[in-house]
Amino acid sequence: MGIKKTVSVLGLGRMGTALANALVEEGYDVTVWNRSDRPAPPNTKRVATTEEAFEADVVVTCLSTYDVQEPLLGKNIKTLVNLTSGTPEQARATARWAQANGVDYVDGVIMAVPQQIGTPQAQILYSGQQEHHVLQAFGEPVYLGEDAGMAALYDLALLGIMWPVFGGYLQAVALLGTEGVTPRQFTPMAVGFLNAMVALLPEMGEEVQRREYETDVSAVDINVAGLRMLADAAAQQGIDTALAETLHDLFRRAQEKGHGAHSIASVVEVIR
Repeated sequence: MGIKKTVSVLGLGRMGTALANALVEEGYDVTVWNRSDRPAPPNTKRVATTEEAFEADVVVTCLSTYDVQEPLLGKNIKTLVNLTSGTPEQARATARWAQANGVDYVDGVIMAVPQQIGTPQAQILYSGQQEHHVLQAFGEPVYLGEDAGMAALYDLALLGIMWPVFGGYLQAVALLGTEGVTPRQFTPMAVGFLNAMVALLPEMGEEVQRREYETDVSAVDINVAGLRMLADAAAQQGIDTALAETLHDLFRRAQEKGHGAHSIASVVEVIR
């Protein structure tokens, strides 16, 4: 690393603490600040004010929301590495603030749980300034371009896949549970099914890229009927129908727009 760099971490939740620990492991001189009196990680220096934290070469923020973060920032920050989760527009607004105040700015998102920080399993998506050494301490950095909002956009896009998958799995577990089937019995089948579905994503992506949706397999019409059956079965078995009804409505609107004989990929035209 050469000259020992100083880094301040604002926010000592589980993730902020993990970031501070990783920086210590990499040999950084680490200062921490937190609104509450949560104990500081070993081998770090706790400061009472954010202004003291801003004396470091780099300030890393990992706070609960941008609303919490915004009033804490100050123009005395030299380089801000923002790892607070938010929307692309919130990231861009912070980038504009940084530029107006002469602050170097990196916007990043952490695709990992705290226990993975400092390992290759932790992927750090970032945008804005092209590179920054502290990101190497946290995991594998992946640069997404100069637009400071891109890291947040990728983050939400990926989570937008995760949440429906988890929701669908839990819907399936609840549905089967009405007849006494346990998650332990069902989950191996679900994993195999999901692995097969993931293999179809490149082909679906190509269809969306070309906007060509002709198919001789699973057309939208068939899936509208299937989703209706899923919603009806959920109601009959006495469980929540919201997820099935939402998907049925989405696919039905694609059908109504003339995509009934097209592939599932054509539903993107409604989403757009």
